[in-house]
Formats: sequence, C-alpha cells, structure tokens
Amino acid sequence: MDRQALQERFGLNGESAAIRQVVDKIRQIAKTDITVLLQGESGTGKDVTARAIHSISERKNSDLVIVNCGAIPEGIIESELFGHEKGAFTGAHEARKGYFEKADNGTIFLDEIADTPKNIQVKLLRVLESGEFFRVGSSKMYTSNVRVIAATNKDLWEEVQQGNFREDLYYRLDTVKIKLPPLRDRQEDVVPIFRKFVNEFSSKYDSVFKGFSDEARELLISYRWPGNVRELKNVAEQLVVLEKSQFIDKERLQKYLKGRQHQGSADNLPVVAAKSDSEDEHEFKSSSSQDPTLIYRALVEMRTDLSDLKKMLAKFLYSSFSQKEIKALPEAMPREFDPNDISVYTNEHGEESLGIRSMNRNENEEPAEGSAIQSFFGEDEIPSIEKAEKFLIQQALKKFEGNRRKASEALGVSERTLYRKLDQYELQ
Repeated sequence: MDRQALQERFGLNGESAAIRQVVDKIRQIAKTDITVLLQGESGTGKDVTARAIHSISERKNSDLVIVNCGAIPEGIIESELFGHEKGAFTGAHEARKGYFEKADNGTIFLDEIADTPKNIQVKLLRVLESGEFFRVGSSKMYTSNVRVIAATNKDLWEEVQQGNFREDLYYRLDTVKIKLPPLRDRQEDVVPIFRKFVNEFSSKYDSVFKGFSDEARELLISYRWPGNVRELKNVAEQLVVLEKSQFIDKERLQKYLKGRQHQGSADNLPVVAAKSDSEDEHEFKSSSSQDPTLIYRALVEMRTDLSDLKKMLAKFLYSSFSQKEIKALPEAMPREFDPNDISVYTNEHGEESLGIRSMNRNENEEPAEGSAIQSFFGEDEIPSIEKAEKFLIQQALKKFEGNRRKASEALGVSERTLYRKLDQYELQ
C-alpha cells in the first residue's frame, strides 16, 4: 500500500515532512513482528497509528486488543492483562482469559504504558521476551504469540530516570520508536485537515459551511492546538453544527478556542511565525526591532505561575532574589523596554547572567558589549516561545557546566521538567 492510500484509509492526514516520515516508518515495520513504541502528546493519533500498523501487518486477520493501562485500577490490572483462575480472589467465580490470551496470534496495543504499576512491569517484560505468563491464582504457565505496540504521552526515559519505569522494560519496548509530531509543529497541515473535517461533518449533519476569512485562517494556523488533531476535529464539528451556514471570521472562531487551557499557560499563546517576503517591509522592521523584548513582554503579561517559561525568565530577571522573594514581588504592569537595555552581565567571579540594565546598573553606566539574546536570535527575528525556552536552557547549562540540577534550580523548574525540555529541544 502506497503512502497516500495508507493516509486516506486510516485518516493519517497531512502532507508535511513530519507526517510523511511517520507514514513511511509504518510501512517499513508493519509486516514485521518488531515491538513498536509510539510517543506523542494526547490527540496526535497514537491509536490511529496502532490500528494502521496492525491492519497492514501479517496479523491483520487476528484481533487487535486495545488496553488503556492508565484506566485500569492497580488492584485488578494483573488479572485484566493475564487472566485469573476460578477462586483466585473474592468474586472470581470462574476462570477468565486476560488480554494477552485474547490477543494470541494478533496484536496487543498497550496505551499509556508509562502508567503501568512497577510490579506489573516485570511481568510485562517476561511476556515480551518469552511470550510466557501466569494467570492470577495459577502455577500453570501460559504462552501467547502476540505482537506488542505500546504508546505513551510521557518521556519514558525520563520516567526511568525518576525511578517510575523499569530500565530493562524500556529498552525492550524501545525497539522501534515512532514519534508523532504535535499539530503546532506541522502548521502547513492545519488548514487541509480542518477542511477535511468540515466536509465530513457538513455531509454528516446536512449542513453548509460557507468558509472562513483570511484572519480566521491565520488564527487556525497560529493557534498552538494543545489538544492536537483531536481538538481541531472538535472545533470543526462545533463550527459546522453551531455556526450553520455562517461565514467564519476571526471573532467567531475565537469563541471556540478561548478558555481551553488554564489562563497563563504557554499553550494558550499563538505560535509566532516568520513573516513572508510579500508582507509590508515597514511592518516587519517595526516588529523585529522589538526582538529581545518579546521574551520579557511575554513574562509581564502572564497572570499566573503556570508557565515554565515564566519561571525561567523570572529566575534570569531576578537572579539575585530568592524564590520566596520572587513570589513576593508585586504583579508586573505592562511596560516597554528598550532593547539596548537587555544584555548579559559578568560579575567579579566571571559568572554571566541575563538582565535589564536599569535593574542591574546605573543609568549612566555603559552596557556590556554584545547581547547574547540578539546574537542568538538574530537582528531581524521574533523568537517563538519554544526558541526562547531553548535559549534560556542553553544559557543555564552553560553557566553551570552541564549540571542539570543546578540549571533546573536556576531556571525555577523541576529536574523532571528540564529533562523533558532537553528531549523536546534535542539538547541531550
């Protein structure tokens, strides 16, 4: 089956390079029995990918058994996975097959694998390596010829580092990893996917969709889509049903995007896209001239402490303050900063820190030569939130010579969050 046919059949929509790589890898590994680990945020299509792999594999005529490991109570997950014998526990009135037995000669999809209890992980490792397992309450060994596809929206290696996931099971699952890209990383796919959903729902509900304005289109593309394709599909359905026969402008679309995240979350912010050559040159220069201040403006406009970026910036802005003193600071009022005031300062020990000149120096004192921010982002670039985070993390790691514990303390985030960010920005 070629790429296009596979995408159309299973709804793996998009023409971006990222989604094409996912589809090509599915086609490569589907015919084998190799274990697959699907990693991606909620709503990126991990279940769709698992169905696609099974449906074009040699096991397609047998069952695909789907198990949400995070939804099964810890007390019964062993029985659910491996079955139990009659009388094994109170309420076990008859013997029962588990999911691995039901999936014999087929495929088992273990969703949310990171939420599996530690005592079950060792049993999963055994069945993955040998196909052998015991029912609860039985000493008889059972076997199952099953292909395993696992999925998680967490960083499994980080879970290993935190002691929440067995390292040996991680290496057994991570034979082939398919990373499913978030929708915000493939902006060129947003409008085509949205149009596809709109056409489907218009037909389903016998409705007419009259299109949307250029501003609404730009909002679709710039919105961060924290719920990914699932959220995009829900918005398309709501617009078709609730805005029947209405032309969708920016204001009408915003009603279905607002309030989906906690106020102050970085996921509420739109992706800042580079301007095209066709756009007004004066407007571009005007925006880019404010380049370094964009980071600080994002800080003072955020109203809560939910954003990791805010914590990082606060640490850099008030590097001499304790965490208690930072929390006690009054809420910042919107203000304008001169880009020339933002620079890197070196203390008597040779240590560097970011700051605003008026906070760290006398008005008549000259700023330090060069700006790490401007040299990193470039004179004519407005950085995205992701790039700002990456820059701050790199500066912290440089300052503490790679010591992640000290870097996380300086950034004001947990080590766990820092490990996740390092993987996200490929800074390992």
